Amino acid sequence: MRWIGLIFLSFLAGCVTTTEGSAPQQPAPQQTARKAPTQPTSAQITRFRQVVARVEPVAERQCRSRTKNLDCDFNIIIDRRPNQPANAYQTIDKNGRPVLAFNLAILANMQNSDEIAFVLSHEAAHHIAGHIPRQRQNATAGAIILGGLASLAGAGSGTVDAAANVGASVGARTYSKDFELEADALGTVIAKRSGYNPLRGAEFFNRIPDPGDRFLGTHPPNAKRIETVRRVNSQL
Repeated sequence: MRWIGLIFLSFLAGCVTTTEGSAPQQPAPQQTARKAPTQPTSAQITRFRQVVARVEPVAERQCRSRTKNLDCDFNIIIDRRPNQPANAYQTIDKNGRPVLAFNLAILANMQNSDEIAFVLSHEAAHHIAGHIPRQRQNATAGAIILGGLASLAGAGSGTVDAAANVGASVGARTYSKDFELEADALGTVIAKRSGYNPLRGAEFFNRIPDPGDRFLGTHPPNAKRIETVRRVNSQL
């Protein structure tokens, strides 16, 4: 069923995403637009590896303590494909091993180790919370419901397929904002226990476009994400 694959790929395409060169919604008068860097320096690559060395064991311990029969051996990589928009994401390789990836553009735009640690912890949290299989289930349920309704209405195969695609898309997005906030909360715990400041790390949200609170949007408002980090951090 191709709609499952389409929605699965769209979920993997972006978790923490920035829009290169995009300006804030209300830029200060003294600000001038500048093109965001797309290539990290050798120092930034070194900093990323240093953060990985501290965060990975903590994330794996959290994974093992919170789950059963889940592969907690993270493979943390740099996605070196050129000309990609700044992005970090979590996926699963063909052997079922969890992969946490930062591409070159997002590494070039990370301002400090706390930001790297928070985003890395957030991606690890997606795996620990089982968000990929949960979103697959939601997509499948949506496709079955809407595709089934179209079929019962006597629609042709093309219309049924289109309805299933729409249902899968709606199903996949239904809880995506909740998933992001869950990952922010657990990511705060992982980053803090790795010795980083999640509050400073969450300042990253102040530099990316705010998705607002759109119906069926994939990400919650940036302010709500920062508030989640602050709340969880105050309890640690």
